[in-house]
Amino acid sequence: MKKITRKKHLEMKLQSIPTHPKPKVGLEQYTTPSVIASDLLWNAASLGDIEGKNVLDLGCGTGIFAIGSALMGANSSLGIDIDSDSIDLAGEVSYNLNVGNVEFIQSDICDFNCSYEVNTVFQNPPFGSQRKVDSGQDLKFVKKAIELDFDVLYSFHMASTEEFLMDYYNENNLDITHIFRYEFPIPKIYDFHTKENRNVNVIVLRAEF
Repeated sequence: MKKITRKKHLEMKLQSIPTHPKPKVGLEQYTTPSVIASDLLWNAASLGDIEGKNVLDLGCGTGIFAIGSALMGANSSLGIDIDSDSIDLAGEVSYNLNVGNVEFIQSDICDFNCSYEVNTVFQNPPFGSQRKVDSGQDLKFVKKAIELDFDVLYSFHMASTEEFLMDYYNENNLDITHIFRYEFPIPKIYDFHTKENRNVNVIVLRAEF
């Protein structure tokens, strides 16, 4: 497929990626909206973090960052997720979109080891927007990214934890170069939700190792 060169075209392509088919509350599976994913990917590309790079999407869900990176000219794009339903759907979508150089693997991120150099990591982990989800899951993803010896990390977190995260990243020798801020919509997809939709403030930290 020809590399996408316009942000609006990227967003339109990402809109065709379905949400999680069977969202599981324990995994806090909220699909990243195409408008947020396309904005972050576009910024990452402008910073030289996608084209010609080996991109890894940890906790990829239905593959929006893995597929988006491939559409933006990544050398290779790999998505990892523990949920088989998400992985199956991500593979179907990438096939239907005729996206090359993208692969999806079902695995707990703690058990995953990459056999080649990873340049850029994207991750939208469970960041604790619901009290029923164990706190600290996002830090588990950061620790795994560190193990993989990446060049650049883009990681979603609750905005309310920004001060703590600044210290945490610094203690782990991660140099935060950019902070992207978004209102992330949380749809009513679980039984305990009382509102149809609500927005939570999130940040995406770009860090170099």
